[in-house]
Amino acid sequence: MTTTVTNDRTAPIKKLLIANRGEIAARIIRTARDMDIATVALYSDADRFAPYVAAADEAVHLPGTTPADTYLRADLVLAAAAATGADAIHPGYGFLSENASFARSCVAAGVRFVGPSPEAIEAMGSKIAAKDMMRAAGVPVLPGVTVESDGDADPALLAEAAAGIGFPILVKAAFGGGGRGMRIVHNASELAEAVAGARREAASAFGDGTVFLEKFVESPRHIEVQIFGDRHGTLVHLGERECSIQRRYQKIIEEAPSTAVDEALRDELGRAAVAAGKALSYEGAGTVEFVMAPDGTFYFLEVNTRLQVEHPVTELVTGIDLVRAQLLVAAGYPLPPEMLHTVPNGHAVEVRLYAEDVAAGFIPASGELTTLEFPDSPNVRVDAGFTSGSTVSTFYDPMLAKVIGYGRTRDEACARVARALRDTRIHGVSTNRDLLIGILGESEFLAGAIDTGYLERHRPATLMGDEETGHPRWRTHALVAALADQAGRRASTTVLPGLPSGWRTLPSQDQCVTYAAGSEDLTVRYRFDRSTLHATVHDWQPEVHLLSATSELVDAEIEGVRRRYRITRCGNIHYVDSALGATALKEIERFPDPSSVQESGSLLAPMPGSVVRIEVAEGTPVTAGMPIVVLEAMKMEHTVRAPADGMVSGISVRVGTQVETGQVLAVVSGTDQDLPAGADS
Repeated sequence: MTTTVTNDRTAPIKKLLIANRGEIAARIIRTARDMDIATVALYSDADRFAPYVAAADEAVHLPGTTPADTYLRADLVLAAAAATGADAIHPGYGFLSENASFARSCVAAGVRFVGPSPEAIEAMGSKIAAKDMMRAAGVPVLPGVTVESDGDADPALLAEAAAGIGFPILVKAAFGGGGRGMRIVHNASELAEAVAGARREAASAFGDGTVFLEKFVESPRHIEVQIFGDRHGTLVHLGERECSIQRRYQKIIEEAPSTAVDEALRDELGRAAVAAGKALSYEGAGTVEFVMAPDGTFYFLEVNTRLQVEHPVTELVTGIDLVRAQLLVAAGYPLPPEMLHTVPNGHAVEVRLYAEDVAAGFIPASGELTTLEFPDSPNVRVDAGFTSGSTVSTFYDPMLAKVIGYGRTRDEACARVARALRDTRIHGVSTNRDLLIGILGESEFLAGAIDTGYLERHRPATLMGDEETGHPRWRTHALVAALADQAGRRASTTVLPGLPSGWRTLPSQDQCVTYAAGSEDLTVRYRFDRSTLHATVHDWQPEVHLLSATSELVDAEIEGVRRRYRITRCGNIHYVDSALGATALKEIERFPDPSSVQESGSLLAPMPGSVVRIEVAEGTPVTAGMPIVVLEAMKMEHTVRAPADGMVSGISVRVGTQVETGQVLAVVSGTDQDLPAGADS
């Protein structure tokens, strides 16, 4: 469809304010600069030195750190637009992107909102009203009920509603997304607690505790369709995306097209998505999300009235810059001709690289990224919000970057992303990099046999290949770290600097260092006798030929295989990167300060956060698995539980306390073990 546009309806954007942060702000700035549109960034105290701020032409400071004090302050955003003369605002995703009131305020202020109309946002702001509208438009919808008040959450009423829906049931926040305020309930005994928890989480994250219950589709796929409309009545879809690989109901791997969708099903999904868009008189970029059963039957989930995190895979298989199209539509132009008839060409896969501790249950991580270096790989795109030296704060989503690969085939795209991840150097915080690599090479994933329960069937530890520190990578990297450290010491000494540490004309006592590696300790012993290096890692005695060693680079032949190892030391943490993979080793002090040793039975905070509930009182007997303290971090609840039977002999925090990782929360006595940090959500 082609539309003729009169000049009085178009007004090119001259200066664009990006009401967001991180990688999406950097990505929008990139396209705006290519279109010769001046850009304005916003930054909180925590983002003062973020890369996207430097990339913008101008930037405005929003005092504070929390989203509520900064990026969610519509008045401050509009004031920044007025101060800089911005004539348009792009909200990115999250924050104010789906806030109908903010969109109206932009219109009232004479600033173009790069997104759909306030009415469309408002209509989809309530998942309950959205389902009613979609049902009327002929879009398939799952049955469900709404829980708006404490009265609706009465166990008897919930049981009656559940009987009509049937288990398993999905409990989901009515306002917002990202997996917050979501629970899957398998039987009646779990329902009341799940609804209460979902309502608390939803109220904290979105300011409204309304949730709804609907039938949970077994072994579902999460399929979404990109739609795009202009103000001249043209509305198209740009194909589907597969978003089934999820943890905590949040996507971590997305791709286009889906392996489960053929041409006929793609047409059916597309027609349903377009019908949804037409019911909204939709303008700009939007995503219609569906849950799809194994037989191909699909049901409406929601419409995200914004640009999606995973939009790059659609860009790569269609060749269309979706941000450019958003800016053109916001300026009054019709959809570019190339958007009117698109078919997927090739395959694209995106992974979300998160700062998180996978082994501890995907707990968000924070701290300084001492190193973050991505390779320059062909057909691989990196959208990053951080760089070396950046700080990952506790106030925002911990996604570091998106790595997107394109190939003629799915296998090609997966291989390119996996190689790019292997060649990426990340030091300073824990990430999910090894998990992503493991998934990309796993046979079931490569066969396309996936659904939203994939990570329930495949243990993350197995996918990462590091269930025990006896793995060759751990042992080899521990040895290399010790050799790099001794080389650094010898380089800085003024006494016989040409000799390696531990060298003796006659055999003598070994040099010794112990590293915390995963859940165990690795002790490395070594000595140099003339030209021979003798080394032991626990009971492993490898044949080692050391060709060269500095504090940052070791070239060695170990057990007949020569590799080059890059080492970065940050305090007592040694990071080793090689063809074997990446390892972080914590050097254990030989003579620790006794005051630094925690009391036996201490429960430690697994992450920085705020104490929102204390579930027990001092003197309470507890059994393994009982909740002790509930923390809130990044708008999600994390429950610290008793790992063993005992008695709560001390509680060190109160509700509202801000805690750091490793801080003592409580002490459970009567156990014969130390209690490390542990939480679930």
